[in-house]
Amino acid sequence: MDNLVAAIKKEAVSATLPDGSPVETITASRAERLAEEFGLSLRRVEIKILENGVVPRRYLRNLKTFSLSDQARLLESKAAVIGLGGLGGMVAETLARLGVGQLVLVDGDRFEEHNLNRQLLALHSNLGRPKAGEAARRIRRINSAVEVEVHGHFFGPETAGTALEGARVVVDCLDAIDTRFLLEKAAKDCGLPLISAAVAGFSGHVTTVFPSDEGLRSIYGPPDSLSANRGAETSLGCLAPAVSLLGCLEATEVCKVLLGKTGNLRNKLLLVDLNDYTFQVLDLA
Repeated sequence: MDNLVAAIKKEAVSATLPDGSPVETITASRAERLAEEFGLSLRRVEIKILENGVVPRRYLRNLKTFSLSDQARLLESKAAVIGLGGLGGMVAETLARLGVGQLVLVDGDRFEEHNLNRQLLALHSNLGRPKAGEAARRIRRINSAVEVEVHGHFFGPETAGTALEGARVVVDCLDAIDTRFLLEKAAKDCGLPLISAAVAGFSGHVTTVFPSDEGLRSIYGPPDSLSANRGAETSLGCLAPAVSLLGCLEATEVCKVLLGKTGNLRNKLLLVDLNDYTFQVLDLA
């Protein structure tokens, strides 16, 4: 590793942040060359770069909000994104751009034409293709340091252990309430925090559930008392502005949980209504 550290120092170049602060950086192409030379993954090399006070250039605009150790911790982390439609596509792409180093992508669905109104990953050119595979391809084009694990099946109790193995946080991007409860149980059984969101029309909500929390029961009631398996989206549809916003809010919560930041939505429900631009936080505990 001493040789790698010396090579990092040699490849680093000086740059300046927007506020005038000096910083040592290294480009993606140079980091890739180091990964090949030393037989390491690009993710491991980027972590070593950060540990030595140098910043992979792709993360320059993350600085000040994130420290170098924060960025390294994100690269060391693994998040499981369950469902890769509107919410999941936005979450997966945002986490990749932020530098969460390992993503588990779970969805057995394929893109259809009605997805084009709101799903970031849906294109005319990939209609009919598996959502999980298309998400992985896009993430690799965005950030080649992110290691992607693809599960091209629908989430269920029989596959929960495999899908969540090694993860530090789980993101609920599902559209059926009963499956959300199954995912919450699986996350709790694994001792993992769950970020959950739902969207209908121009509105939606997001919350964070830790294993000891009451969680989704506080929102939907007991799972055996559900009167419907879908929320208001059956009558209001799902519109791109709300889907994109709620997905970004979920990604923000993931970062807060992974980095131990204050101000997360544990035992709270953030309600968003873009019809009148209302943002309200309710206490659930």
